[in-house]
Amino acid sequence: MSREISPPPSKRQKMSPTEPTFVNLTTPSPLAAPDADTMRIFSWNVNGIAPFLQRPITNFFSSKKSHVKLQPASLRECLKRHQWPAILFLQEVKIATRDVKTQDAVRSAVNARLSPGSSKSERGPRYEAYFTLPLDKHNARGLGGRGKVYGVCSIIREDLTTKYQTKVRTVEWDKEGRISVVELKNGSTRVALFNVYAVNGTDNPYRDPATGAIRGTRHDRKLAFHRLLMEECLSLEEDGWEVLLAGDMNVAPARIDGHPRLRTFPQQHVLNRADFNFRFLGGKKQREEKVFDGVDVWRRMNEYEKRYTWFSRNQEWGTSCDRVDYIIVGRKMWDKALVRAAGILDSEAERGPSDHVPIWVDIRLARANEQEDDTNTG
Repeated sequence: MSREISPPPSKRQKMSPTEPTFVNLTTPSPLAAPDADTMRIFSWNVNGIAPFLQRPITNFFSSKKSHVKLQPASLRECLKRHQWPAILFLQEVKIATRDVKTQDAVRSAVNARLSPGSSKSERGPRYEAYFTLPLDKHNARGLGGRGKVYGVCSIIREDLTTKYQTKVRTVEWDKEGRISVVELKNGSTRVALFNVYAVNGTDNPYRDPATGAIRGTRHDRKLAFHRLLMEECLSLEEDGWEVLLAGDMNVAPARIDGHPRLRTFPQQHVLNRADFNFRFLGGKKQREEKVFDGVDVWRRMNEYEKRYTWFSRNQEWGTSCDRVDYIIVGRKMWDKALVRAAGILDSEAERGPSDHVPIWVDIRLARANEQEDDTNTG
């Protein structure tokens, strides 16, 4: 095609996007506690879990060009600072499947005491950590072929399992450690929460996971990943589940989501973006195909605001960035007004040792007794 493929311009042409604001807090800014009936979900591509498991050093990741004083790279401190969220989704943890020692270290880190002799109320709730790690020896070798690459971790507050029947699983078609699904059930409430670390499209070869034979490029695998994830979402919705996806989607949806400009070269990145928007964000239906009609929560709530989630560590803060981490909910969940709030913690302090910043969403899930009351009303 001769023209660039991108989402159509907004009909409200008289308004224009705001200029980007780059926050440079000296310390992270904690969020207010969520309402009692609200579930807060955090998502963060940490670009390697190792810094969060060593002895905290507050200024270890400070840039020579920056006066930002970073908080300790501590998972427990992060959970406390943000009012003990119900779920923390981590992407790109870079843990090998056989590395049980590091997995146990993460489990200890999310439940560590923040200070000696702290009272039970100060210690906060306990969490469970669930891992989806690479099994594909041909496409997820990592440095030295040890499989220390990709991987996601879903950290769930323990009390959630008393409110809901909770199941954590992956999907059969992903062997690279990119998908974790948390299923919550309570009465007629059925919610599937996806922790997603999407494929990054490149010209590098994609190999058959079983034989190692070349089956196209990583661009081809990215398109297949979109289709397979979409089909997974559609299957769950058809079975009565509400669906939410959170994580690093490895694609900025529109021009407003790239700074100083959206990536359009090589052309395949444009095609990848169009495919993602078509399958997940209600893009123009160019062919007869059922798609997941999702809502990009933060963008819907902040239509013209320029904010980003990935910030290059090789350049000065705010000079090269994209919004590639976001939360998508199914149309049914959005129309029921179950989404309360969403945000991006886009400061150099919150980025910490990663090249991404955390994002969050508050959702309301009715309990079984509330649903019974609704059923009996009138």
